[in-house]
Amino acid sequence: LSFPGTTSSNYLAVDLDVTSKDSINAAFDAALQKFGRVDVVCNNAGYGLGGEFESLSERQIRQQMEINFFGLLDCTRRALEVMRAQKPSGGLIQQVTSIGGQVGVPLFSIYNASKFAVEGFTEAVAMEVKPEWGIKLQLIEPGGFRTDWAGRSMDFGESKCEAYDHLDAKTMMGKRHGSQAGDPAKAGKVFYDLAVMEDPPLRCIVGTDAYARINKKMDDYRKNIDRMEKLSNSTDVDGYKPPS
Repeated sequence: LSFPGTTSSNYLAVDLDVTSKDSINAAFDAALQKFGRVDVVCNNAGYGLGGEFESLSERQIRQQMEINFFGLLDCTRRALEVMRAQKPSGGLIQQVTSIGGQVGVPLFSIYNASKFAVEGFTEAVAMEVKPEWGIKLQLIEPGGFRTDWAGRSMDFGESKCEAYDHLDAKTMMGKRHGSQAGDPAKAGKVFYDLAVMEDPPLRCIVGTDAYARINKKMDDYRKNIDRMEKLSNSTDVDGYKPPS
């Protein structure tokens, strides 16, 4: 890897294992020692787990959540501590989720679960921090990009459930790998633009495929909400009036 314009004074590479709190703390300590503060944390660690739910082992399911969700929680906790304590306080925490954190995808049930969890967690924490801390949280929701996500980085179910003979995750992802719409370098530019934005949004979809998928879900969701309006609003205690 090479990064044009980097020097010993503006660049520091450190190992960080999100499943190890000691590793997380060491990485933050190294950044603070060299630069004095942390302005942006981009939580991008994660991987895909493909296969029907019944083809995934408990070990695989727990590992997916450990890395994609619990590791992100531990990094976020340390980022909040650092950003609140530094003078002046503040910073941005970017959580790289996925369009799979908004839309369920067949063969990725547990990956979806990990990303939906990040979405709900981050949305709630963004409302917990005090405005005067100056800490923002942000959900970045990419679609498909030509990285190794669908290649060597992906794991598949350990024990194929034969009942699902109509589905083949490995073949499907093999065909998809390298043919996605997204250019990783262009995504990196979007991530940077979001990081330096004066008023960063809570969420941003990244990629034309993701943009199309979220719009379809929103349209379908609105139609279903309207269809179920009477049933949804039929459960209040008689005479209940909402607080003014």
